Amino acid sequence: MAVTLMQGNEAVGWGALAAGCRFYAGYPITPSSEIAEMLSRELPKYGGKFIQMEDEIASLAACIGASVGGVKSMTATSGPGFSLMQEHIGYAAMTEVPCVIVSVQRLGPSTGQPTSPSQGDVMQARWGTHGDHPIIVLYPNSVPKAFGLTVTAFNLAEKYRTPVILLMDEVIAHMRERFEMPPFESLTVIDRMGTNVPPEWYKPYGDTIGDVPPMPSFGSGYRYHITGLFHDVMGYPTQRLDEINPLVERMQRKINNHLEDILLFEEEETDDANTVIIAYGVTSRSARHAMRLARNHRHNIGLLTLYTIWPFPEEAVMRIGRSARRVIVPEMNLGQLALEVERAVGKHKVVRVNRADGEMISPQMILQAIEGR
Repeated sequence: MAVTLMQGNEAVGWGALAAGCRFYAGYPITPSSEIAEMLSRELPKYGGKFIQMEDEIASLAACIGASVGGVKSMTATSGPGFSLMQEHIGYAAMTEVPCVIVSVQRLGPSTGQPTSPSQGDVMQARWGTHGDHPIIVLYPNSVPKAFGLTVTAFNLAEKYRTPVILLMDEVIAHMRERFEMPPFESLTVIDRMGTNVPPEWYKPYGDTIGDVPPMPSFGSGYRYHITGLFHDVMGYPTQRLDEINPLVERMQRKINNHLEDILLFEEEETDDANTVIIAYGVTSRSARHAMRLARNHRHNIGLLTLYTIWPFPEEAVMRIGRSARRVIVPEMNLGQLALEVERAVGKHKVVRVNRADGEMISPQMILQAIEGR
């Protein structure tokens, strides 16, 4: 495809198609609606199905059902709709059904300001649903990254049988950037693992090599039970601790034992830095500019840009914290991921730069923190 000016929301839609998404169920909500609009037009051309649901609860329920039937599925929403989806996110985590949920954040709480940017759903993405559950959350900072991380989100969902959340800022969703979309056939696309054992031998939640059980599609001859209750290896509800504990431990292991595959981040100028900025999303762009300005004034500043925010890249942050005297965390909220950074490097090292008024954090705000003003 030729080089084009592409919107972030459009890039998410194309990334979903490139990854093999063939089902989308959603409800329009600013600032994510362009994803639904684009896929309603393009999905049928690829043999896929688009359906506008009555609300966000039904949207994710439909995606879970389609995924169980063997179809890669996605929905997209914003803060209020994301809140409504939390029960089904927990259900997808417990039943180990792969799906992708995009949340294009806007200022809140409640309906807030639908067209103003925010990074206020960071903690909701990790802890919004009840119980102890593993979750993967990716966070792009550009239009090309929106495309690439959407493909990655589907790959991780299928590989680890888990819901994956793509958080995005309204700014990235609506801005246009130069982008040359790669040929779909050039991309690495991962499909879920099937099985060739006889149906009577199949254990849908068995403790397999790699901790991720194979997942044949409903209708392919493999019949199994799906429930949000704690269940045994056949999927049936159980209250036996010798069946519950292995399930819980395996679900955590399948994520925690593969962090080298899941954690995505980028380091710039950190080798000699005595101050390191840790940022994500659109704020990382302001941080990069602030770093360059500060280096022009002979400040040894580094930058750690996070593309995976959950699981939190604790080891990378701790390593940087050991050599840096200060760690600056700019966020368009009142301090959410900063809590994890403080836990990793010590609260005394962390300088927060926050705003939650619907405006971006500027490079000058970060420069002031670098200069101690």
